Amino acid sequence: MRIIKEGNNGGYANDWLIGDRKTGEIAYLELGLKNTPIWRTKDGYFVSSNFPRDPNLIREETSGFDPGDMSSSMNARHARADELVQHAKGTIDVEMAQDFLADHFDSFEKTSSNMGKAQPNERSLCGHVDVSPRGVKQWDWAPYNPGGAVQGKATDSKMAGNMSFVARAGHPCGADFEAADFLEHHPEYSWQKPLLHDMKAGPWTTFEAGQKAGH
Repeated sequence: MRIIKEGNNGGYANDWLIGDRKTGEIAYLELGLKNTPIWRTKDGYFVSSNFPRDPNLIREETSGFDPGDMSSSMNARHARADELVQHAKGTIDVEMAQDFLADHFDSFEKTSSNMGKAQPNERSLCGHVDVSPRGVKQWDWAPYNPGGAVQGKATDSKMAGNMSFVARAGHPCGADFEAADFLEHHPEYSWQKPLLHDMKAGPWTTFEAGQKAGH
């Protein structure tokens, strides 16, 4: 935590979840510019989904973020992450973590399906803002902004001890983003065409220290 805070200029304000695999202690470092509170526990859990937690940081370093607005992307995802972890606490493994990252439940509308098909959006843990008619106003993202979850990673204490983790490029649920199809339906974003490319979802893959390309 000292290393992360040293020289911090606020350019990557974020929540950092840190674990000590030898002692079982975990920590939550909220890295603001002026506020850098830390929470620790040896018998609990932390979740994070783009929301600020500390009251002082919210008041001094955000533009009117409302922690009580459960319709917002970050608060809805916070609620869903809490629900999943509370339900499975004590049994969570890497495979379950992959399922959490791919989750499409909307905790505000209390639904994950429409006519039998999963309907991810900006409120699902596997974020798909490109299909949301609301966008994300807190980030000045207009409706159907082509953004969302673009990768997923998971590990446990045993894998971490071996400098290993599993990861997936693209949406953690495995869905592809196809730029041409998106722009056909949302020409208002045609100005992005030169730089907007397909995002194909890769398989969950195990990576480890010392691994070479192609192995």
